[in-house]
Amino acid sequence: MSLFRLMPRLSLLPTLAATFVVAVAAAASAATVDVSDRAELVAAVAAVRPGTTIRIAPGEYRGGLAFGNLQGTAAEKIVLTAADPERPPEFVGGTSGMQLSAPAHLELRNLVFRAASGNGLNIDDGGQRRQTAHHLTLRNLRIEDVGPQGNRDGIKLSGVADFKVIDCTIRRWGDAGSAIDMVGCHRGLIAGCVFRFRSDVPANGVQTKGGSANIAVRRCRFEHAGNRALNIGGSTGRAYFRPRDANYEAREILVEDCTIIGAQAAIAFVGVDGAVVRHNTIYRPQRWVFRILQESRGEPFVACREGVFADNLIVNRQDELRSIANIGPGTAPETFRFARNHWYCIDDPTSSAPQGLPVAEQDGRYGVRPRFVDAARGDLRTTASAERQAGVRPETTAKP
Repeated sequence: MSLFRLMPRLSLLPTLAATFVVAVAAAASAATVDVSDRAELVAAVAAVRPGTTIRIAPGEYRGGLAFGNLQGTAAEKIVLTAADPERPPEFVGGTSGMQLSAPAHLELRNLVFRAASGNGLNIDDGGQRRQTAHHLTLRNLRIEDVGPQGNRDGIKLSGVADFKVIDCTIRRWGDAGSAIDMVGCHRGLIAGCVFRFRSDVPANGVQTKGGSANIAVRRCRFEHAGNRALNIGGSTGRAYFRPRDANYEAREILVEDCTIIGAQAAIAFVGVDGAVVRHNTIYRPQRWVFRILQESRGEPFVACREGVFADNLIVNRQDELRSIANIGPGTAPETFRFARNHWYCIDDPTSSAPQGLPVAEQDGRYGVRPRFVDAARGDLRTTASAERQAGVRPETTAKP
């Protein structure tokens, strides 16, 4: 063979060799470590490298675990998971079941946290106010019986970016806390989760505040998730904002295809600079359907503004509501938009058209009884094609 014909093939050898070396190095760094008690888990985490999966055996583990700088890479994340997903390990007690400071490229999967006195799971940026906690996935976690009193959260996220909370169930968190509380969090997705508590406590289901932005809450189910099922915004001490100069509690928040049962208010817009709430099914809120409030006041905060409430299915009882809307001072309700919502009042269908909206609704539908599969049992899927234009869309309905 001519040397000139061989040269292109020879020129590939350094590239192929480099690729082989990288592949071997990646394989060498990837590992699966099995642990069966708390001491083994602590030791495994202390020695962990990017690409490692730690599999935790079934059983009960004492909570109060704290790990710092648990960082994988974009190519090789670190995973903490159940050895047997059908029998997940249970972390019981502790101030927090588990606290993670400055983690990156990390996944927690198929774990249970219960009976923590503080927060079930606490993840933060180590107080650095920069993106040291990022690219996290929390999947199929169960968190319950946190607190039970005070500002105690199921999952507390502070300064976390590029994260996903998928298919988690949180029940009975602190009676003044949140199922998921986000302070200064960015680019997050909460999807397929279930939140269950009581409507007569000052708790929240999901809360985005402290400069949080670009968060989507999709296909979740809220059953009596406290005072405000979704608190879009909130009230945060200035020192805790991320970024520090944010002039809003929350911005660019999306809530869609969620089922919201009970709660004193299904939705609260609080110090928001733009949020969209669409294609949700809201069933029998106890005081208000939604609230527009301003709790962080003065310079530099913008008035709560630019909310969109569209394509939702709202079913209420007149004898349970104080009013459809609760609009507080210092807000800009005239900047909100309402469109194509389907409203039905169970005990007086003739009064279904909402009174007290801050602006006129476009193309609303009033007084037509939705045909749910079984509302008494919490199955709020609708059976009529006309009703599917509002509320949770069939392909994403959150089942009971």
